[in-house]
Amino acid sequence: MRRTGLVVAIFLVLAGLPRWSDEPPPSGPQVADLPPDAAAAVYRLAVHPLYNPAKLIEAYQPLVDYLNQRLPRIRLMLEASRDYGNFEEKYANRRPEFLLPNPWQTLQAMKSGYRVIAMAGDPTDFKGIFVVRTDSDLVRPVDLKGKAVSYPSPTALAACIMPQFFLHQHGVDVIADLDNRYVGSQESSIMNAYLGLTAAGATWPPPWRAFRRDHPTEAASLKVIWETESLVNNSVMARDDVPQSVVMELAGLLVSLETGTEGQAILAGMETARFLPATDVDYEPVRRYISRFEAEVRPVRPP
Repeated sequence: MRRTGLVVAIFLVLAGLPRWSDEPPPSGPQVADLPPDAAAAVYRLAVHPLYNPAKLIEAYQPLVDYLNQRLPRIRLMLEASRDYGNFEEKYANRRPEFLLPNPWQTLQAMKSGYRVIAMAGDPTDFKGIFVVRTDSDLVRPVDLKGKAVSYPSPTALAACIMPQFFLHQHGVDVIADLDNRYVGSQESSIMNAYLGLTAAGATWPPPWRAFRRDHPTEAASLKVIWETESLVNNSVMARDDVPQSVVMELAGLLVSLETGTEGQAILAGMETARFLPATDVDYEPVRRYISRFEAEVRPVRPP
């Protein structure tokens, strides 16, 4: 972004306004605007709000272009969402054919007829981190008592649920002791900490790496103070009515992405190490983790 975009981000953080909006897409496969003899079924790939929509498109459009070059008579369209709730409403209503959700959203999307076809990133990279200003006087998690903490969304697994469980395990009553602020995006969570609006901002490694790359001056005023254990990384899912031949071909392209120079560059732009083979079974540890979190801390979806 560079400087102008950062000024806009600061204004919107302060104003509490959404940064982007999107129009609900039509349901079902579509036909691309191609010559009649090359008409292709169009499938949408909806990615959960890792970044604001403009940044997400910048990061993921090269992947979509790469796949479209290798999927004959099939065209993928990248679909961004303005926030977590908007993304979750989409898969609840079975609108996109393909998803890239976080692990909690993966479990929810299974209920709507989606199945896991790959994992996006190494499991070791899926962990929560707390970002604070370098001049922060925080030392222990209990030092956050009575202070504000920012998160992208109450349903963000790595950037909210896992950090809150970490605090719970370190003696903080997340509900009673904190001013929890759900600010809409990973970048907003970081920016709240940078601007001093919260004592700490929760996020996870890929958005933090992107922030440090895009905003080195602002990032120099921040540091990671704590991190959680790792879990299972984001998934790639296909709706159950997408032809199996399409699913298998797309999954194969994703898993082989790291083997070529072009693919490695695309992965680097997404801050993703690789895609790994995966199925629904690989997300059972997440189900157990969420069950414990809800029993000890709060419902994932606040009442």
